[in-house]
Amino acid sequence: QVQLVESGGGLVQPGGSLRLSCAHSGRTFGRFRMGWFRQAPGKEREFVAATSRIGGTTSYADSVKGRFTISRDNDKNTLYLQMNSLKPEDTAVYSCAADPTLAASLSTTSTTYVYWGQGTQVTVSS
Repeated sequence: QVQLVESGGGLVQPGGSLRLSCAHSGRTFGRFRMGWFRQAPGKEREFVAATSRIGGTTSYADSVKGRFTISRDNDKNTLYLQMNSLKPEDTAVYSCAADPTLAASLSTTSTTYVYWGQGTQVTVSS
């Protein structure tokens, strides 16, 4: 059973930074491609970023490119999302997810991801 637990969310002013963490249970973390998604009130869940099994390849939504950085530490079984220059439109519940497929390219589609965390709230407001 894979469990994912996010932390690091909170309230931050526009222009500020936050770092989200996603802790993976067990010893299989390195087998999964990992992603971050977010969902704002009244909106559909959207892709934020994804990383390959060893972190050598990453993918970002255009809306966060240049501001957010996804990374992972397989020794610590942890996924990260460094968020800089935050904007009010970044306000959402952020969830990490694990993709067990062996496809060559990273997936931006939520249905590809099998395991999900419960999410952490990020609010950007002055």
